[in-house]
Amino acid sequence: MQVQSLEVTTGKSSEIEIADGVFGVPYNEALLHQVVVAQMAGMRSANAVQKNRAAVRGGGRKPWKQKGTGRARAGSIRSPIWRGGGRAFPGGNENYTQKVNKKMWAGAMRTVLAELLRQGRLQIIQQEDFGEPRSRLGRDWLSRAGGDDVLLVMGEVPLNLFLGLRNFPRVGIAGWQDVGPADLLQYGRVLLDVEAAARLGEVYG
Repeated sequence: MQVQSLEVTTGKSSEIEIADGVFGVPYNEALLHQVVVAQMAGMRSANAVQKNRAAVRGGGRKPWKQKGTGRARAGSIRSPIWRGGGRAFPGGNENYTQKVNKKMWAGAMRTVLAELLRQGRLQIIQQEDFGEPRSRLGRDWLSRAGGDDVLLVMGEVPLNLFLGLRNFPRVGIAGWQDVGPADLLQYGRVLLDVEAAARLGEVYG
């Protein structure tokens, strides 16, 4: 498949060949939805923890003797039925991860890349870098590239480019091996450099 690749700094474009088996596959919404949900679930922190009766402070002394008071038996004031007691079935340390097979992941990557290309939200660019790490240069570069709300996926992330763009809240920069379907869908546009497009074609083609 022939597409145009853009050199953002100069505005020049040229034809390059990309893998048909990655960027030309039909859209599979069900597969993409399943993999995106699994990826988002895997990013949940699951760090909210409740305390059981052993973890609540206090309650070491028996509040009254076992027999003869007329009251119900009680061994601790931190029982789950007492106010201030521990939880009988405390929540915490849940594992939200969902299993995704390699073929499913590869299929979801193919379908999202192909659909973004069909929608005009994916563009191939040449590998570029800034002369110095300046946000001013990053702002000018983004205006030539079509604005922010963009994810840059690169074969190798240039240092000055990364430092010049990292302060923009709706600009993401990542290596080709670090992105998944959910990452590609979070931004309005995706800019792939030529090396990243070639590597994605090799891995998922």
